Amino acid sequence: MLHHLVIIGGGAAGFFSAVNAARMNPSLRVTILEKSGKLLSKVKVSGGGRCNVTHACFDITEMSRNYPRGGNFVKKTFHHFFTADTVNWFEERGIKLKRESDGRMFPVSDTSQTIINCLLEEAAKRQVAVRVHTEAAGIKMAKAKFKIETKTGEIIDADYLLIASGGIVQLDKAAWLKVFGHQIQKPVPSLFTFNLAKEKAASSVTQLMGVTVEKVSIKISGTKLLQQGPLLITHWGFSGPAVLKLSAWGARELSERNWNFDISINWLGDVNEQELRESFAEMRQTIPAQRIKTKNKFQIPNRLWDFLASISGVKEDMRWADLPSSVQNVFVRNLCSYTASIKGKTTFKEEFVTAGGITTSEIDHNTMMSKLVPNLFFAGEVMDVDGVTGGFNFQYAWTSGYIAAKAIAELAKSAS
Repeated sequence: MLHHLVIIGGGAAGFFSAVNAARMNPSLRVTILEKSGKLLSKVKVSGGGRCNVTHACFDITEMSRNYPRGGNFVKKTFHHFFTADTVNWFEERGIKLKRESDGRMFPVSDTSQTIINCLLEEAAKRQVAVRVHTEAAGIKMAKAKFKIETKTGEIIDADYLLIASGGIVQLDKAAWLKVFGHQIQKPVPSLFTFNLAKEKAASSVTQLMGVTVEKVSIKISGTKLLQQGPLLITHWGFSGPAVLKLSAWGARELSERNWNFDISINWLGDVNEQELRESFAEMRQTIPAQRIKTKNKFQIPNRLWDFLASISGVKEDMRWADLPSSVQNVFVRNLCSYTASIKGKTTFKEEFVTAGGITTSEIDHNTMMSKLVPNLFFAGEVMDVDGVTGGFNFQYAWTSGYIAAKAIAELAKSAS
């Protein structure tokens, strides 16, 4: 008896589920339904078009700390399929991955098309049917089968249904999911950059757009939200890994504030104000005749040093010996706790992630099957699981997709 698995969503999780289920059970009929005309669209744009396949972390506990939502759930799933399994899976199909200094892993080819081609070829090899421009509008159950109604009115029968439709952007567009009785955590944006409130051009840090600082500490004022890492100054405000991680961990709180909040940046990373005052005192003694603006002994770009000195009241020809204590106090504060008002956010390229989705407590982490509806499975971002930037979201797509595929393949075998 031929069993039919229908997967809603033609992204990373959907394809990985499809090809692995078909491989593990060749008698299983597998169909992917994708509402748009684009397959694997996030794979295409990830990592600037290179595809950040995973992150080179091989410790489950450490890896799970990179998921602001769903960390405990993810930790359990990684025992089934983890980073090394992902690397091996692609290498077995002729695709080698490389590790970069920040831990991100990319195909050696440096193009996402390598990963896309691999998944499409695997789907063709396993005779997975892929239907684009086919959007699910409603789902019903009848005689232990799923009846999927498309936007065009077509009814597709399925013995097993896997939902890998990506992040739920708006609750009203997820109404077709509610038929199963699952709780859906309210979706809010994650992984976004910060827009600065408008300032006079002369006093705005945005005049330094393109400047990167390798290690800052950035904090949301009035909260415990704090991150360290590289920061990029843009023409609209702030971006870079430190900002993106902060946006992920603070996704819900910042949404409640309508993305209006103040931040404090320590441009020197771990250096505190007392340590900086001691360094300034030393420079007064060792290089008294040198101009402050031309002598930057700290690990920050000279353009940023000059900007912070200027807005602190340091004159062009002011020497270290002549630095007034009042100006020094302002300069120290701007270096260690530069404050800025954020008014809104900007989606980070096309690698946006949504916080929210199907509540994980209603999903079996060993199979990805619903605890409420037999033979209903979930994979990827449709669940209330999201990671910070760096390959963590893709790793969870591969993990959840693989687990679901294995469970479905075995169920279909036992039911034959």
